[in-house]
Amino acid sequence: MTAVEPDEVADTAPPAIRVGAPTERRNPRSVDLDLMTTRDVVTVINEADRRVPAAVAGVLDQIAATVDLAVVALRAGHRVHYFGAGTSGRLGVLDVAELAPTFNSPRHWFCAHLAGGTEAMWRAVENAEDDDRGGAAEVAECVDAGDVVVGLAASGRTPYVLGALAAARAKGAATVLLCANPEAEAARSVDVFIGVDTGPEVVTGSTRMKAGTAQKLVLNTFSTAVMVRLGRVYSNLMIDMVATNAKLRGRMISILMEATGCSEEISRRALHEADGDLKTALVSLVSGAGVSAARAALARSEHHVRDALALLAS
Repeated sequence: MTAVEPDEVADTAPPAIRVGAPTERRNPRSVDLDLMTTRDVVTVINEADRRVPAAVAGVLDQIAATVDLAVVALRAGHRVHYFGAGTSGRLGVLDVAELAPTFNSPRHWFCAHLAGGTEAMWRAVENAEDDDRGGAAEVAECVDAGDVVVGLAASGRTPYVLGALAAARAKGAATVLLCANPEAEAARSVDVFIGVDTGPEVVTGSTRMKAGTAQKLVLNTFSTAVMVRLGRVYSNLMIDMVATNAKLRGRMISILMEATGCSEEISRRALHEADGDLKTALVSLVSGAGVSAARAALARSEHHVRDALALLAS
């Protein structure tokens, strides 16, 4: 067998980068994790998870700024894009998938882009996150000036994400980076930087844990607030939801009863007369106007329930 010199190994080995993000540091509370009882392991994980909501509370101003960017963009006919890899990208896909059934939002409003494509939802795709040109190429195909591009990267340095953000900024899109590294260098290259300080993971470098939980919380907060600002919520009720099963059809009746104080029978009848459109039925019941008038008022008010009710009352 021929001996291989160390320099030859270095020349042929795939590139390796040491990441200095907080998520890559060792957590002193879990250094004996593999020696603990099962109960102690889950306790350590739970205690670490408690830090996440407080960390997210530290970036609420930045989340609010991102919401305002998105609302302006969507009202002007533009879109919001998520670009991510691995857990971060999958969480972006999850958030987008839930918006249409929850808020009946147009499917083109939010777009999720995952390094490695659809296959990467189920298994890791080799080197996909290192492909900065891949991120830039997707931006070239589907992002327009005026859109909002949100990069999702736990470390704050994922090449696929940074490539997408750079290309988006060059096209005139607003850019946002959401990560778990408050000191990420890319913070200086985006319009809004959301660096959530979740600290070291219980299992070193496993960003599917606290960093992923923080991203889920931020994305839920962001997209929900956007939908509230766009009139997809009345009080704290989902009045734009799509009833795709029996449970959700029952929820529609409950929402009408809660919002109007009407009986179940009256709520069912109003929903039927409105052809299953919960928002129209709600405006009709609250205002006392007919279905046609309620539908017209919603159209004139950009489908904001309170504005529609004000129109009918004037």
